[in-house]
Amino acid sequence: MQSVTQTISDSFKKSAVVDVRTGDTVRVHQRIREGSKERVQVFQGLVIRTSKKGSQTSSIIVRRIASGIGVEKSFLLHSPLVLKVEVTKRSKVRRKYLTYMRNRTGKAARMIGLDFDRQSVNAVHDAAAEAEEEKLKEEVAQAAEEAAEEKAAEGAELEAKQAEVAARHEEAEK
Repeated sequence: MQSVTQTISDSFKKSAVVDVRTGDTVRVHQRIREGSKERVQVFQGLVIRTSKKGSQTSSIIVRRIASGIGVEKSFLLHSPLVLKVEVTKRSKVRRKYLTYMRNRTGKAARMIGLDFDRQSVNAVHDAAAEAEEEKLKEEVAQAAEEAAEEKAAEGAELEAKQAEVAARHEEAEK
């Protein structure tokens, strides 16, 4: 029998999460809200740490080099802001926490790749996340459609004013 806290935390977990391991190169799709707008930002890099795999607070730390500077970002796998995690490459590692990668650059930072079935690893269908992604796409399309309608209305208004001014000009010439 599960405790009450376990039952509540399980209700907030995603139904399916990609099996991410230390040493994987992943592409994380994260929802970003800027003011009233929302967009999806993709962060691609090497997973240098995984923690608490089976729990509600399971997280990964992803590292990448951006403009010559190492950037590390932590993601909670069950967060509603993380839409999708794709494993693009799997490497051979013997540690859980790859701190030594922080000191390596160039060829020294390469890792030995392993063969893996990319489609079976990434084939996780979370209906709620897919519905949320479709909803975001529909909202963006609707906002674009409304903007186009407003622009068309403004254009029609300008044409009406131009016709009115041209009519007045013709009357003044007569």
